[in-house]
Amino acid sequence: MKYILNDEYIELYKLLKVLDLVDSGAEAKLIIADGHVRRNGEVELRKRAKIRSGDIVEVADVVIEVS
Repeated sequence: MKYILNDEYIELYKLLKVLDLVDSGAEAKLIIADGHVRRNGEVELRKRAKIRSGDIVEVADVVIEVS
């Protein structure tokens, strides 16, 4: 799955919400806090991590390429 940035970055929990991978921002924050999200191969626990062009975010079996 590809996501094209309109700004310099998007916060991680907002990315999950925009792509309809979660039902709410609260759910996005929970799965991030529980360690279910990887960014560039590393577990990302920061809900507001700045996701920039070139990052790869993985949630369960979904891989998001940000450009």
